[in-house]
Order: sequence, then C-alpha cells, then structure tokens
Amino acid sequence: MSLLPTANILVVDNQLENLYLLSELLIGEGYQVKKAISGSMALMIAAAEQPDLILLDVSMPEMDGYEVCQKLKSTESTQDIPIIFVSALNDVLDKARAFAVGGADYISKPFHMEEVLMRVKHQLILSQQQQQLKQAEAKYRSMFENATEGIFQISPDGRYLSANPALAMLLGYDSAADLITNLTDISQQLYVQPGRREELSVYLHQYGHISGAESEVTCKDGTRIWISENIREVRDKTNRLIYYEGTVQDVTDRHSMEVELRRERRQAEQLLTNILPYKIARRLKMGPQTIADHYEEVTVLFADLVDFTAVSAQIPPSDLVKMLNRIFSAFDQLAEQYGIEKIKTIGDAYMVAAGLPIPMANHAAAMAKMALEMQQEIRHFYHPNGNPFQLRIGINSGSVIAGVIGIKKFIYDLWGDTVNIASRMESTGEAGKIQVTAQTYEYLKDHFKFERRGEIPIKGRGNMVTYWLISSL
Repeated sequence: MSLLPTANILVVDNQLENLYLLSELLIGEGYQVKKAISGSMALMIAAAEQPDLILLDVSMPEMDGYEVCQKLKSTESTQDIPIIFVSALNDVLDKARAFAVGGADYISKPFHMEEVLMRVKHQLILSQQQQQLKQAEAKYRSMFENATEGIFQISPDGRYLSANPALAMLLGYDSAADLITNLTDISQQLYVQPGRREELSVYLHQYGHISGAESEVTCKDGTRIWISENIREVRDKTNRLIYYEGTVQDVTDRHSMEVELRRERRQAEQLLTNILPYKIARRLKMGPQTIADHYEEVTVLFADLVDFTAVSAQIPPSDLVKMLNRIFSAFDQLAEQYGIEKIKTIGDAYMVAAGLPIPMANHAAAMAKMALEMQQEIRHFYHPNGNPFQLRIGINSGSVIAGVIGIKKFIYDLWGDTVNIASRMESTGEAGKIQVTAQTYEYLKDHFKFERRGEIPIKGRGNMVTYWLISSL
C-alpha cells in the first residue's frame, strides 16, 4: 500500500459542497479520489475499488455513516479499510459511537484543511504499518497457528465456572480443576494491568462481545504471557447476565515480535532521518528510486576552519575529532534553529543549504543570520596556542539540483553552478569574514549591512563582484 500520490481515498458525503471541498483538497495533495453521495453508493464503490482510506459523513439520509461503517466492518473484503468520520455532531457519545462501530478517527465540522491532511496521512501510515505487521505475522505463523484454543466460562464476579484442559495448560495449571480451584479472582490473580478486567466488563456491558482483546496475564508459576480473548455475554430471557464465555489464545510470540518490529522500525527510521532530510527519507522508504529535484531559489553556504591543518598536527587525533564534533554540533543547532538543511562535512569544511528540500521564502535571510551567528560561535573555540579559531564563509544563491543517487551509503547532495560558486566564495574569502555573491546581495541588501569588496577573479567564471556581509540592520 502506498502512502503518497498513489493512495486511493473514498469521500462519502450527501452535501455536494463538502464532497467537492474534501475531494479537491485531497486531489491537490496527489491522492486518487472517488466520491459517493450516499451510504449505498459508498458500499458499492468500497467493494469494487478497495480504497486505502474512507472519509465518511455521519448524517446522511436512508443510511447514516454509523450503519455504513458497520456494514463495511462486517464484510471481509472491506473490514480492514480505515474509516475517518467527518461530522458536525460534536457530542462525546456521537464520537464514542463512531469508534465503537469501527471508526479509526473522527474529525469535527467545520474542519481545518491542515488537520484533515495530517489525519489522513496518519491513518494511511498506520494502515501500512498494520499491513507490514500482518506480513511479518505470516512469516512466523507456524509458531502459534496450531496452538489449541482455551475455552472458558466465567461468572460475573470473576470466577472460572469451567475451563478446558488447553486453557489450564496455557496458564500453567495441572488440570482444569486445578485452575478453577486456585484461580478464584481473575481481576487480582490473572490480569497484570490493574483494572483490566473492569475495562473488559464495561465494554462487554455496552456491546455484548469482544474480539481479539489482548492482555498480559500471570501464569501459575508467576511467569507472564500475552493472551488474545474472544468474549461474549450470556444472558437469560430477562436479560440478566448469567456468565461470560469465550476462547483464549497465547499470542506472546506474536506480541513480542510486534514489539521488536516496532522497536526496529523506530531505530531504522531514526537512523535514516539522521542521515537524510525527513522528506527525502520518507520517499526512499516507498521503494528504491533515484531522487533528483530541481530547486529554483536556494542559498548555499560553505565554511572552512582557517589553518585547521596546522592545528591537526599539534593535538592527538581523538582530541581533534572531539573538537570538530563540538564545533559542528554548535553549527548543527544553528541550522535547526533557522530551518536550514545540513548537507555534509568534509574534513574541516561545513556545507548547508536553505530552501530545500522544503522551499523557504526567506532562504537568503535565514542563511545570512546563521552565517553571522557561526562567526560569533566560533570565537568560543580555541587553538592550542590560545587564539580563537576563525571561519572563512562563502554564500551564493540560485538554482540547484538536489537528490540521492546510488544504492549504498546514501547521501543527500547538491549539484550545479550555484554550488560551485558558493564554494569559490569560501575559498577566495578571508579569515573571519563572510563573502557573498551579487545574487545573494540583491536578496539581502535592504535588511543587512554590507561592504563592497569589488571584482575578484573566480576560477571558471572570470571576474565577479562580491560583498562582505557585516551585520543585520
């Protein structure tokens, strides 16, 4: 299942204005959209198209959203489709009912477009993760598929009335009789989570049955396992509750696997977003691809530590790396503060870009502020002889190509004349100064103080007029 432009979404609303508004909003984000103006039409389209997500209005004639949701969840081919209710009904009970019939989320009208898009994206991500878990479960299905189910009857006050040998074995008891005799209060003796039995009882009282309720329980020997229970109420003709009955499965292996999968997924995502911009990392997770995007307005900065080569010969390598880490970590914090993307470090050189992968209207100003603060920050670091370090900074603005290429050791990089000239601004600059091109100067001249350096020779470009960035106005 795809999260981005290929995701298919069904929008259901009998109000044409709302239907059009939601559809256009989603289409504008690249989603494929189907529309239905009634519950019956929604059921037909859902069965035929199998959408990735459904936005469902509650208040519709003939068949309301709750009934539509119930029918979808009771049909095998559509029961896994996430449903977001969109309604002007704001009462807590209305929302509770929406979740009770199987809704995944609830958006109140009038809604904010940004909220709709974020909730849609969140549900698509959750749906994809659930599919991944299902695939992982299939891999390990042989570990629990053949387990015999436990069967039980429990009194309203929490005592086992009957239990089969499989349940006794699952919980570590010698026999069903041993279990019934010794396990007299499941609220206190069985469930690990305080109040878990009461939670299940409240739900059963309201809906009559539970499917796949997972709980951590304590076995006879004190060990803990995870179980999945299907429970229903059994009532007499006067509607008096007689007992609960149901089945139990040991899902400890699956639960442990899910926990491990979630942990590994978080670690993988964290590692990837530490290496690449978040937006780019998300695209790579969709599958192997070459990413190369054109950005028309970007500002690029190169910085170099002056005379660092000489310093590197005077201190141990480990101390050298620690010093570089402190310096570049300080620069990284500035980049994060101003919404600027760190591209890479090469030795004692540092490169950042503003305006990508997310465009930024004030890319040049943000970069200028960061450059000025970098010059202030570097004064806190000293050579072995006691003199402060100095930076040589070069800045240029223009268009670039940015992307990720190759299949190993991914790196997000930039290409183009803008990048080359920014590098030349640094290499032809002076210690403790910030040299910018005329292009960058034009962006900043009304808000920052400059000193005209004049024409200087630039390799491959001839003479260029450059400026020293002095301060903000």
